[in-house]
Amino acid sequence: MQRLATDPFLNGVRPLDLRFNQPDSLFWLWTAIAASALLLFAAARRRRALAKLATSNLQPRFERAIGPTRRGWRATLLISSMVAIVLALLDPRLGVRYEQVAQRNIDVIFALDASRSMLAEDLRPNRLERAKQYINDVVNSAVGDRFGLVVFGGTPTLKVPLTRDAHALKISLEEIRPRSGRRGGSLIGDAIRLSEESLAAGESGHKAIIILSDGEDMGSYPAEAAAAAADAGVSIWTIGLGDSREGGRIPVQIDGERIFLTHDGQEVWTKMDSTLLAEVADAAHGRFIPAGTANLDLADIYAQIIAPAAGRRVESARIERGIPRYRWFVGIALACLAGEGVLGLRRARERRRRSAPLPVRTAVAGGATA
Repeated sequence: MQRLATDPFLNGVRPLDLRFNQPDSLFWLWTAIAASALLLFAAARRRRALAKLATSNLQPRFERAIGPTRRGWRATLLISSMVAIVLALLDPRLGVRYEQVAQRNIDVIFALDASRSMLAEDLRPNRLERAKQYINDVVNSAVGDRFGLVVFGGTPTLKVPLTRDAHALKISLEEIRPRSGRRGGSLIGDAIRLSEESLAAGESGHKAIIILSDGEDMGSYPAEAAAAAADAGVSIWTIGLGDSREGGRIPVQIDGERIFLTHDGQEVWTKMDSTLLAEVADAAHGRFIPAGTANLDLADIYAQIIAPAAGRRVESARIERGIPRYRWFVGIALACLAGEGVLGLRRARERRRRSAPLPVRTAVAGGATA
């Protein structure tokens, strides 16, 4: 890729276009809130202990000895560093840079599993929301390709036919909620058949299906459907979501109360079925990509592996990308931690000097006078 523009502050390119690519990381703000509450509680305890220890006329002298101002600054710097780290985790983007990319004509159907098992929280915030994020990442990075969306959880549905309108696909993606049909569970095979039919209505060229699922299937013969899709010239790539060993529980809301799904009195644990997803990908000349519980860069995988399978380039196009600014907040956090450490060291020196025996302090004073 050829970079066409650099920093927006030098080129005047939308300098106030601030956005966050990982809003889910705001979850960690509770750590800073909890630490603030703990520090305030400790300060209140110290004040109450001081009130019991000394009379009102002696309290100012004790307060100066303890150094409440220095302690307050240290607490402020510590909390500020935690907030800055959370802001860095949000992956802030400020300004844009333009890049020249190769434009390919590829028809891709995203087959998104929206069954209740995708609510498992072994991926944060859950498997379904992470899958939607992965689709958004691909759509944002790809240029010239047509995308469609099939949602399955029970009977599969074509939510978005093949289109180059990325905005329409994103809107439909945001509206997806967990679902289950009359037959219940996930029907991966039926989703593949519907996706193949949708691709057949498109233009000639490279066609692919990207399945995002935990691999749980209710007897829909997905491997056979994948083999039929391969005969029609469609490749299938499977993205496995969730923990394949321990799995995760499925949260549900009943009468406004959040509990975990049970069956015959036992909590249901759902695991990612990597074997089935690998069989589906192999049957259709694709590849199984075990995302598991990690943060997968599906946009990069699409650009480096899936898209080149088209075997041809049409023309180049210019796209804009947000400029990462998380380093600013990492620097602020390090500066706050360094300041907190320095304040602590200075206070330690003062304590050692005040605790020195009287002859030593007198000698030090005498030497200073001399």
